[in-house]
Amino acid sequence: MKFISRRFLVSVLGCGLVSVPATALLAQQAASAPAPGQQQAQPAADPGQDQGVDPLKRQRSAKERYESQKALRQELKGTYRTWLNEEVPYIISEDEKKAFLTLSNDEERDAFIEAFWQRRNPNPDSPENEYREEHYRRIAYANEHFAAGKPGWKTDRGHIYIAFGPADDIEAHPSGGLYERTPEEGGGTTSTFPFETWHYRYLEGIGENIDLEFVDTCQCGDYHFTINRSEKDALLNVPGAGLTDYEQTNHQDKTDRFKGNGIENLGGGPNATQQQSKEFDRIELAAKLFAPPPIKFKDLETALDQFSSSHKLLTGPVFPFDVRTDYVRVTDSTDLVPITLQIKNRDITFVTKDGVSKGEVNIFGKVTTIMHKTVQTFEETVEIDQPAELLEKTLDRRSLYWKALPLQPGLYRLDIAIKDVNNPDHVGIYAQGINVPGYDDEKLGTSSLILADVMNQVSSREIGEGSFVIANTFIRPRVSANAATPVSFHRSQDLNFWMQVYNLGIDDTTKSNSATVTYQITDSATGTVILQKELESKDLGAHSDQLTVEKSLPIAGLPPGKYMVTVKINDAIKKQVIAQSAPFVVE
Repeated sequence: MKFISRRFLVSVLGCGLVSVPATALLAQQAASAPAPGQQQAQPAADPGQDQGVDPLKRQRSAKERYESQKALRQELKGTYRTWLNEEVPYIISEDEKKAFLTLSNDEERDAFIEAFWQRRNPNPDSPENEYREEHYRRIAYANEHFAAGKPGWKTDRGHIYIAFGPADDIEAHPSGGLYERTPEEGGGTTSTFPFETWHYRYLEGIGENIDLEFVDTCQCGDYHFTINRSEKDALLNVPGAGLTDYEQTNHQDKTDRFKGNGIENLGGGPNATQQQSKEFDRIELAAKLFAPPPIKFKDLETALDQFSSSHKLLTGPVFPFDVRTDYVRVTDSTDLVPITLQIKNRDITFVTKDGVSKGEVNIFGKVTTIMHKTVQTFEETVEIDQPAELLEKTLDRRSLYWKALPLQPGLYRLDIAIKDVNNPDHVGIYAQGINVPGYDDEKLGTSSLILADVMNQVSSREIGEGSFVIANTFIRPRVSANAATPVSFHRSQDLNFWMQVYNLGIDDTTKSNSATVTYQITDSATGTVILQKELESKDLGAHSDQLTVEKSLPIAGLPPGKYMVTVKINDAIKKQVIAQSAPFVVE
């Protein structure tokens, strides 16, 4: 409503009434007021004016637009300013940016952001957008390896990595220089800008033996994706230099390269026409790179909608499962929210065939805002195969499913539906509100404190890749039945815990942090501290405002009982203290 009121005020001032003194204005109003019982004369309608036009949609003057833009720029703040100026400045069009700046409230901005991502979804009928999800999921690796004067996840190499993971092979020419063209490119020797060719043996939904080319034409480390193989040729526009084999043999200059309307300027030759025809294949490849899969489990999506509206969906036996949500900061305005589902094998229907017992569970999840707008969906099939003779011994085990979603700070509703494929009436439903935290730059912050039964470092090729991987760590959380129930560990297992710390103070002189990290194990029954260790933040990363605390501790010496693990950070520069605790049970 601020925007509407502001526009009305500008319209009034534009009529020249601002120069009339208040007393004169009151006198004019009194003189023109109708006598009691007398109707006031109505102004004649302008026959040239469309009476059905919404006055709020009329064309505004340049002054009105300037005043409106100025006021709205002052109102734009927080996550919306970050989204516009830090997350999408290179992928948002000028028209979209102008439209975003004219929005008058946060609800409209939320809707715009949702529509912004949806417009980039090659399958608009599917609310799932793999481009956005994988973009944030692997952002840590991209930022570390592909930054070029801007965060790595905003570069083309980072984008492709986030969507498809590491390439099977990379041909890198980091310095450019002399290059022998392939026969498909016309042959001959030329000099190139720095470039890389990423080869994928197979990409689902795209094909086999896919080559993607990235060129650094600015020689500044910013490799951009291209479907024009001639773009890497540094001598492309130099007459007489870098000729192809055909041009040298037939004594031709390079002007013929630029006479066609194709996207490439590779030079003439026997295969020139064939190569030009393949340009459409390259355009199609570029379009397919970001195509998300369609929703497969429409029945579960319908089940969630019905349950949300009537709460009378479940007619068969309830399919129980446990859910855990964690929170990890990715950017100033985006968190990674790992969701872990735990299903007991005993609750799954197994079908035995040819000596193999197989269970299959379909999973469909949806995240919505408090305004009931869907912002994320996910779906997967979990299969459990066991030799028939070993099935009984594995029924007491649990199967886990993990999905990490990028979400902006705020309140959401998480809905999950699962179905036993071998027993279609066996359906489970989960609904819970989640509060994704924001992180103030001026305050210490932490991720969730995750207790895990398995934790280990992954190889550089697996960073940000696959289930249970956060940054460069594989961490499989222990999941309890509910938030009030501690997770359990057997004495033969190690207690693994993981937590990140954000916004540590940095000394202006030494450019390093100075904090003490303390972790301890406490007996919940007696309050006795069983173990306590201190670490200096400099030992974990001296010059970073973000640290990762991860430890594996043997608990064979702990008697069965209830315990608490606590990680505390005391920042000597910011003079702030923050701590996270998590209970656990030793069996």
